[in-house]
Amino acid sequence: MIPPLARALGLAPHPEGGWFRRTWTAATTLHPPGYPGERPSATAIHYVLAPGEESRWHRVRSDELWCWHRGPALSLVLGGDGPAPGAEHEVVLGDRVEDGQAAQALVPGGVWQRAAPLPGAAGEVLVTCVVSPGFDDADFTLA
Repeated sequence: MIPPLARALGLAPHPEGGWFRRTWTAATTLHPPGYPGERPSATAIHYVLAPGEESRWHRVRSDELWCWHRGPALSLVLGGDGPAPGAEHEVVLGDRVEDGQAAQALVPGGVWQRAAPLPGAAGEVLVTCVVSPGFDDADFTLA
């Protein structure tokens, strides 16, 4: 069942878990060194996780900037850049920046990541993820 916020934003199921829709693709394209072809200079998605939902371990070739918008705080766990997720480092995204939460966080290209609302969270969390160079399915790996 699609969560109400995901329905209102016209989101679809994401392969890693949660709900998404691409909201922007930069018009400028480039062929970054080490990439198999051209990419837009940047892309963005809306991404929603409902209580009890989480994203699976995955990595993206490019840098990914997570920007928190609303809902409960989100645990963004980074797992290193090895062949599989390794030592974990958590960043909590949310509105309580005075208490150490972050309004945005960068996941460097090639770093394993997963996300989930904090335990006991009520409501859906909405973030925007901006990827540069822009996202392409060929640059996405699930653990």
